[in-house]
Amino acid sequence: MPAVVVAALPPPYSKIVPQSVIRKRKAVEKTDAARKARTAVLKAATKKRQTEAFKHAESYVKEYAAQENEGIRLRRAARKAGEFYVPADPKIAFVIRIRGIMGVHPKTRKILQLLRLRQIHNGVFVKLNHATITMLRWVEPFIAYGYPNLKSVKDLVYKRGFVKVNKQRIAITDNSIIEDKLGKFGIICVEDIIHEIFTCGANFKEVSNFLWPFKLSSPLGGFTKLTNHFNEGGEAGAREDKINILIKQLL
Repeated sequence: MPAVVVAALPPPYSKIVPQSVIRKRKAVEKTDAARKARTAVLKAATKKRQTEAFKHAESYVKEYAAQENEGIRLRRAARKAGEFYVPADPKIAFVIRIRGIMGVHPKTRKILQLLRLRQIHNGVFVKLNHATITMLRWVEPFIAYGYPNLKSVKDLVYKRGFVKVNKQRIAITDNSIIEDKLGKFGIICVEDIIHEIFTCGANFKEVSNFLWPFKLSSPLGGFTKLTNHFNEGGEAGAREDKINILIKQLL
């Protein structure tokens, strides 16, 4: 009986792959590789940005501590010599609008617009010079202002801070927003903004305009005597360092 040769059939899983599928796989692999490369670059840039921001914040903490220690040293030296220590004049003020538009003189309305105080309970940082002090005194019946400390500046920026991007009010959710607009001035993070405002740095105007006017809340129980000056038991006018108490109530 002659031998019978049986040809081996290919397994069912061995199929011919179309060229279109091969090209699609290569395109997907290329896209994945490009995406991974972009992600790696973004991660490296983010890590570098975070490292720089941490270094800036660390240097600012040392600077604030050195300023405080220097003030203590000068006060002790003056007391030891039987003299008085007079600190330097404040460089910035925080201004809050406390009254509406009823009975507002056109010049007063214009000054409030220049100060960007268009609504009640709006607040802005103002650099103190002869021009701004004159403006503040003209609109004193409609505002409350004083000299904020470091804690008040930090609380305002961190809790109520919004920035202006393309004429829109944007929350500060990432330091990249700050770096995109103020990076050319060496300002890359929130701590840089706080430092520039508190020390009234060279780029105070750019930082102040970048910040949207702070929208504050009404104090618990409301204001008392809006038409009276602060020195007369009211709310309007200058209150120097006591503005920090009002800021705490409005946050």
